Amino acid sequence: MQIEVQEVEVDQRLDLFLRQRCPELSRSRIQTLVKDGDVCVNGAAVRPAYLVQAGDCIEMAIPALQTLEAVPEHIPLDIVYEDGDLLVVNKASGMTVHPAPGAPDGTLVNALLHHCVDLSGINGVLRPGIVHRLDKQTSGLMVVAKSDRAHRHLAEQLHERQIERHYNALLWGIPKEEHGTVDAPLGRSAKNRKKMGVVEEGRFARTHYSVMERHDFTSLVELKLETGRTHQIRVHMQHMGHPVFGDPVYAGRERTEGIRPEMRRRARWMLSLIKRQALHARQLRFLHPSTGKAMAFCADWPADMSDVIEAARTRERVDQ
Repeated sequence: MQIEVQEVEVDQRLDLFLRQRCPELSRSRIQTLVKDGDVCVNGAAVRPAYLVQAGDCIEMAIPALQTLEAVPEHIPLDIVYEDGDLLVVNKASGMTVHPAPGAPDGTLVNALLHHCVDLSGINGVLRPGIVHRLDKQTSGLMVVAKSDRAHRHLAEQLHERQIERHYNALLWGIPKEEHGTVDAPLGRSAKNRKKMGVVEEGRFARTHYSVMERHDFTSLVELKLETGRTHQIRVHMQHMGHPVFGDPVYAGRERTEGIRPEMRRRARWMLSLIKRQALHARQLRFLHPSTGKAMAFCADWPADMSDVIEAARTRERVDQ
């Protein structure tokens, strides 16, 4: 669908303009289309708040709505802890957290529904029990609520930044400072609406890091989230100039030409050991919603991440 802005329509927000031109679409549906990159103005992705100008050519692709339903599936889970209020799960890389267009099944939610019948309904039928999320290819610990009361209590802790989430990541390069904080707002990238980026008008986001190990051209770091924005660690590390090793979206597979020639073969070998970002949610701490007891959990690195970290530690020559 193509729409041209007329002189009398200038300086309207894009989402409001499209709502008037396409009354069959809700404003939230239009905003989703814009954020997902299905709306372009003069061939470029823009934000919902873009002010339209006379002569603007707006192209809009409207994907068919998919009806989604979360159904129980017998999928193995690594359950670290469980009681009547909650579960702590060590999510495998490659598993999406909840059903969505493009990933209607095989998710953590599908597996949870098979494992237990009592999950909180606060987040709706597609996200029962989900208090916080991990990216599909990020492994590690998540807490899941079984009851609405537990969900509200855990969500409040998350909002008040009382839930501690510590990650390990292998980064390209070595940060100059042993410890530091990345304080940069995040939002949809103007160049690619399916990616996140550091944008001036984005949402507040803060990540703390500490260097654990320094290697030839990588470093192992611990990261602590103060906020939990989409792709936060991955975008913040790229913004700092040290992308997460292996990250296919945020420059983590593109650095072999930026290191010393004698190291490039080893870098390519290391990239072959892990097909995703080397990022793992290793530690999780929170207060139990019923007892108030401090709960703490730790999950070892999965095999691919352990292999690539061991490879980073070695200084042996890698032959062709």
